[in-house]
Amino acid sequence: MITPPSANHRAVMDLGREEWLDALGMDAADIPKAVIMEGSWWRAQRTEWRLSYLDDVRELAFPDMFYGFWQGTPIVYSCVYGAPRAVELAHLFGVLGTPRMVMIGTCGGLDPGLATGDVVVPSQAVAQEGVAHLYGTVAENTGIVPSDPDLNALGRAALESRGIRTADSLHLTWSSIFAQSGAMVEEWRENGYGSVDMEATTLFAVAKHFGYAATALLVVWDQLTADRSFLDPLTAEEQTRLNTANTAVFEAALKTST
Repeated sequence: MITPPSANHRAVMDLGREEWLDALGMDAADIPKAVIMEGSWWRAQRTEWRLSYLDDVRELAFPDMFYGFWQGTPIVYSCVYGAPRAVELAHLFGVLGTPRMVMIGTCGGLDPGLATGDVVVPSQAVAQEGVAHLYGTVAENTGIVPSDPDLNALGRAALESRGIRTADSLHLTWSSIFAQSGAMVEEWRENGYGSVDMEATTLFAVAKHFGYAATALLVVWDQLTADRSFLDPLTAEEQTRLNTANTAVFEAALKTST
């Protein structure tokens, strides 16, 4: 859990708004209205694709943090992978006072009722990724952190208006896509988890710490209880659904940002 600043030592967590603005090369008037993060391996492809929606894009002083405008609204986009990277933007722009953040990307389905191309918008998520608990906002007995209900509703509405099927399940954020076994998948399902990713709960925990709204729009790709991972081929129909949903989550995230 984060402890109060020491009288003798000062570190990154102790830095304030003005210091971060200076480090990023930003003015207070430039603070984004929203941050959209995307958990993906395909950083170059995703970044080029997503930034094509924005105007007047520039990279901030920190790498892979891109500032631009969508219909006049200042937005930051970054492709992140895993909790250690996601926490950096969640914390940094939380200090600056950005009012809302959205995590997009893909997730593994644990609920047999979830199909590739569905989008999970979890109202609560369980932290097992090693970062969220540091912010003192994780329920001690369950590990649960809630997302923002109003932002969730906006995200679901934006997705469903695009013909995307949404779901709400007890979501798990885990530390590594490689460090999971069949026995773990079985245990997760028995514990009632419907989906799993690597970043969402981190964002929710940091958001609760700083008091901003956060949601996650996560496209189901893997179907883990059917022993199908991202390595297994999709049918043409499944690939179309996956591609359509990957487009829709970013457009929905933009819609919730205004």
